[in-house]
Amino acid sequence: MNALAGTEAFMRRALELARLGGESGEVPVGAVVVLSNEIVGEGFNAPVSLRDPSAHAEIRALRAAGERVGNYRLAGSTIFVTLEPCAMCAGAIMHARVGQLVFGAADPKTGACGSVIDLFSERRLNHHTTVQGGFLAEACAGLLQEFFQSRR
Repeated sequence: MNALAGTEAFMRRALELARLGGESGEVPVGAVVVLSNEIVGEGFNAPVSLRDPSAHAEIRALRAAGERVGNYRLAGSTIFVTLEPCAMCAGAIMHARVGQLVFGAADPKTGACGSVIDLFSERRLNHHTTVQGGFLAEACAGLLQEFFQSRR
């Protein structure tokens, strides 16, 4: 049995958020930050609608979590993301001291968890988030494929 089977609901929530983003014309990516088995922050992509290049799902979820817990450090938390984070988001995850990252679909164009580069394996950095990719990958990739097919 998959060790993360009990936390499938968190990735399902990230998928719901991704759908909301997709419905508003954004690339459908969703993220939730979990601390003590409770969602403390969530977000979906909104760089187009907010005219903000940093408004990725992960950044928005980290900001919401920081507000909720009253600290920018999120030690002991897990972030669930439907798409492999880019370098900007990977850096923010590390700076927030997130303990674990679980992502769904790999991103062969901008993925910073092994697809293009792997920032999390860089031993010279002072924080090391544990990473698991491919969690509910088919559902996460399918949502992205549907979005881009509908735009062609």
